[in-house]
Amino acid sequence: MKKTIPVIGMACASCSANIERKLNSLDGINTASVSLAGRTALVDYDPQQITLDTMKKEINDIGYDLIIDENVSASEVQKREYTRLKRATLLSWALSVFGMAVNMRWINVGGTSLTNQVALLIALANMFFCGQSFYVSAVKQIAHKAANMDTLVALSTSIAFIFSTYNTFWGNPTLTYFDSCGMIITFVLTGRLLEDKAKDGTATSIRQLMGMAPKTAHLVDEDGNVQEVPIKTIEVGDILEVRPGEKVPVDGEVITAESFMTPDAAYVDESMITGEPTPAEKKKGSKVLAGTIPSQGKFRMRARQIGENTALAHIIKMVQEAEGSKAPVQRIVDKAALVFVPAVGIIAAITFAAWMIAGGREMLPQAIISAVTVLVIACPCAMGLATPTALMVGIGKAAEKHVLIKDATALERLRKVDVLVTDKTGTLTIPNKNVDFTKADNLPLEARESLKPNCREAMDSLQEMGIDVWMMSGDKEKAAKYWAEKAGIKHYKAKCVPADKEEIVRKLKAEGKTVAMIGDGINDTQALALADVSIAIGTGTDVAMDVAQVTLMTDDLNALPQSVSLSKKTVRMIWENLFWAFIYNIVCIPIAAGVLYLFFENPPIVLTPMWGSALMAMSSVSVVLNSLRLKLIK
Repeated sequence: MKKTIPVIGMACASCSANIERKLNSLDGINTASVSLAGRTALVDYDPQQITLDTMKKEINDIGYDLIIDENVSASEVQKREYTRLKRATLLSWALSVFGMAVNMRWINVGGTSLTNQVALLIALANMFFCGQSFYVSAVKQIAHKAANMDTLVALSTSIAFIFSTYNTFWGNPTLTYFDSCGMIITFVLTGRLLEDKAKDGTATSIRQLMGMAPKTAHLVDEDGNVQEVPIKTIEVGDILEVRPGEKVPVDGEVITAESFMTPDAAYVDESMITGEPTPAEKKKGSKVLAGTIPSQGKFRMRARQIGENTALAHIIKMVQEAEGSKAPVQRIVDKAALVFVPAVGIIAAITFAAWMIAGGREMLPQAIISAVTVLVIACPCAMGLATPTALMVGIGKAAEKHVLIKDATALERLRKVDVLVTDKTGTLTIPNKNVDFTKADNLPLEARESLKPNCREAMDSLQEMGIDVWMMSGDKEKAAKYWAEKAGIKHYKAKCVPADKEEIVRKLKAEGKTVAMIGDGINDTQALALADVSIAIGTGTDVAMDVAQVTLMTDDLNALPQSVSLSKKTVRMIWENLFWAFIYNIVCIPIAAGVLYLFFENPPIVLTPMWGSALMAMSSVSVVLNSLRLKLIK
């Protein structure tokens, strides 16, 4: 079974890579994918072989946590973690400013020796009260032969602190860096605080979907009395009353309805699910979905699908799994993240050795400071956030437009599509429910069917993008030709059986085309399964939606070209993020090592650990903020 599990304690790409590697090493887990941006683990596991408690214990051992208790709100836990981080950051700033004031003699506490000792105590307080998590995490990582950003922070601050302590009591008291120890912790905490705040902005679509689910329902007992009860107590078969403006609590079937407009019907706003602005009429026997809202009238319903089985819960699960999935490029980044931190440690050691070889004992302070700066400026966080933040915003943006994308691979492939094969009836056209189809041959084509909203505009937009459209219909030649021309489609084929649809997809793929197939029925599933990108209509059959990678929950076909456009913009954003993340490290690590000293020796230009940590923090924040630009797309 598949489950999306919230993860607590991740700070960088190495963290997510370490958790993913640990989960994938456990017996009973088929695959595990960990999203740093989403702070979740998408786990496919066999509950007969491994339990969630076992997973939690294994992840606890390496310094992180999984939220497996259904009664514990992940958002509440993350809120508490954010509050704790905020307090630690504010305290760290206060201690760092105080330490800098003492070290710079803005506050005079006495001679050099006493000043250093006071600065030592301030730095120690900062490290213990504000940066304790870095050291605890680093110890756990090392114990399991792993490393992450916490390891680099703990190592760099410890080296600077030990070197400064030695000089305070036994060496040169003018060479101390207690203020840098504190500021490294302050800047890293500040970066994580800003990063967490920005990451929250990428997850708004999930929060909006979850906000659609009501917390209570009005239960009708055997005597006809109505009482408000928690949603978790509702069982299949219960009779519920839904009043105007209330959210439908679960999926079900209307048993009675009334409104001032119609004595036997109510009208429900389903736009949050389907995107259709016109309220849907609901009479006895009509289906209603959780999260939708009666705009006129009230009704009583029988609960049919509850909890995780409702359509809304299914949509939330799909979006969560999609946001937790990984694009192919992310897997390359994850492998890089696993070796990144050890590689930085080696570069820092080489930096130290190079300074010592070049300058001898006189360069010991500079050798230590340059090595420490290399440790703090290196940033696996930016690389780790580059792909998932853009994906989360892109998939969330699609969900807002009532397009459900099953995984990151589908989003990435959409941009490459150059042929769309489409079914006709139910996909491009809406059959007239009042028509007797046994006598349909005697009726004009326009009475039998109508094009879906914006169908012609959508087909024109796709063809302007360079995407050929092929319409495959089981209808007769005359009808197929008529609707193809009406929709602006050049290529069509009539009297198609399922094998014909599959064959055209196979033929186009053999020509080297990237083929998308869109359909709504069981007769489309063969072609959908074969296509590079499979798209289902949300009002169609469950079989088609299960096969499809993308589901349109709206009849507005403009969602198709919008999805292709969003795919292109999202993938472009991913590559932008990765480019700047790698450029940052390629440029900043040599500067931290002291390469500018070769060109600007008098006066020397070197980067200090304090500014290195500030640059590191801002690189992660900038990647997240860049991804949020996708939200501005109309």
